[in-house]
Amino acid sequence: MKTLALAVSLFGMLALAVWGAVYVWGEIGDIEMSTTGILAMIAGVVLSLGLGMGLMFLVFKSERDGAGPE
Repeated sequence: MKTLALAVSLFGMLALAVWGAVYVWGEIGDIEMSTTGILAMIAGVVLSLGLGMGLMFLVFKSERDGAGPE
């Protein structure tokens, strides 16, 4: 039950963040972004997610291998 509550709250926060981003983007007005800008933004998101997932993988792997504090 705790896992379900955690998952629901995390997805709720994600939905709220996405809604807020879309709302602010729409309220800014007629700002155009070039194709290069869009590609740079996508690359930044992908690289940030990759770095975060890679570091968390290393944390869990080192813990499983017994490299944590004694």
